[in-house]
Amino acid sequence: MKYILFGNNTQEVDWLKELLQSDISVCSNYLQINNLLSHAKKSKNALKEYCIFFEKEDRASDIPMIDRLHKTYPELFYVLLSDPLKKKEEKMPYLKAGIDCMISRHTSREELDKILSFAATFKNKTQLEKTDSECDLAVFKLPLWKRTFDVLSASAAILLLSPVFLITAICIRLESKGKIIYKAKRVGSNYRIFDFYKFRSMYEDADKRLAEYKRLNQYLLEEEPEEVSKPKTTQKAKYGDSDIVLFSDNLSTSETDYLKTKRTERTNAFFKLENDPRITRVGNVIRKYSIDELPQLFNILKGDMSVVGNRPLPLYEAELLTSDEYIQRFMAPAGLTGLWQVEKRGGAGKMSAEERKQLDIKYARTFSFWLDMQIILRTFTAFIQKENV
Repeated sequence: MKYILFGNNTQEVDWLKELLQSDISVCSNYLQINNLLSHAKKSKNALKEYCIFFEKEDRASDIPMIDRLHKTYPELFYVLLSDPLKKKEEKMPYLKAGIDCMISRHTSREELDKILSFAATFKNKTQLEKTDSECDLAVFKLPLWKRTFDVLSASAAILLLSPVFLITAICIRLESKGKIIYKAKRVGSNYRIFDFYKFRSMYEDADKRLAEYKRLNQYLLEEEPEEVSKPKTTQKAKYGDSDIVLFSDNLSTSETDYLKTKRTERTNAFFKLENDPRITRVGNVIRKYSIDELPQLFNILKGDMSVVGNRPLPLYEAELLTSDEYIQRFMAPAGLTGLWQVEKRGGAGKMSAEERKQLDIKYARTFSFWLDMQIILRTFTAFIQKENV
């Protein structure tokens, strides 16, 4: 590791040389240290080898300089040379500016070795994780043609449908108490969470009554017997000789039972009720004609969603679809309408959860301008549905 002292005190230089048993470069201003480090920056990974010892003087001048250095060279490890700072309010400004640790004249060689060893390990690990994430993590980026179409079409639709917005808002307000616009957290492309807008079509306490109606879920898997769908919780349970036993806090289960449970959870990831009793009379009408979806035009303008894409999921549903086989559905934009909405329309409410997920994955793999146009045209012909889905 290479060392730089940012300061003017020659006594500190001698003390550090003796403590480190190594040479140390001295810089008294930003120009000097920037000139030294800019040359090292040209060599790959060279900056990770540097440790900066910053001599504490006056906080008013120290903090801006540390902050500037840290923003320019975040790869470096910054150590403050100071008398012990006992008060938290004295330490925090330095830590926030970019100081990684503090040492004083009382610091021993052994203590400094531990600090620098940790610094090297931490910086190498951080840089490796950053490189891996940049190289390996698949990130969806919305194509320019799709964003352009979204902005133009959403803006035009809001202007044309403004009377519908107004009438719907008045009807909702007259029928029941509560906010006109329902806002919920949803998960879109790249697992990004955003506020999702809809006209409120349910009574105000609908979310609180969710557990009460959960047994009516259309997608609830009924094929698995109850004793199979829940992991065993007794430590005395006996498993087959070839089965692997998984332990957690105060419970154990066989690997076979655990995998069955996870499969059931993923199958039941979508929650939907047929003839949902929580829906208001106005809600039934605006749902039938998809009017409740219109506020999502503002989500499209904000960039949260696209006109065509995969349906953004509630957090509890998205959490169950993080395995490799389903992750690709999030490598596509969240959409106002999508492939599964126009497939088997009219009977879409009876479409299985697995069918919907596979259609989401199909769209993520194959979406194009012409496919989007086909979906939009099919959506217009499907506003009036034969059943309440």
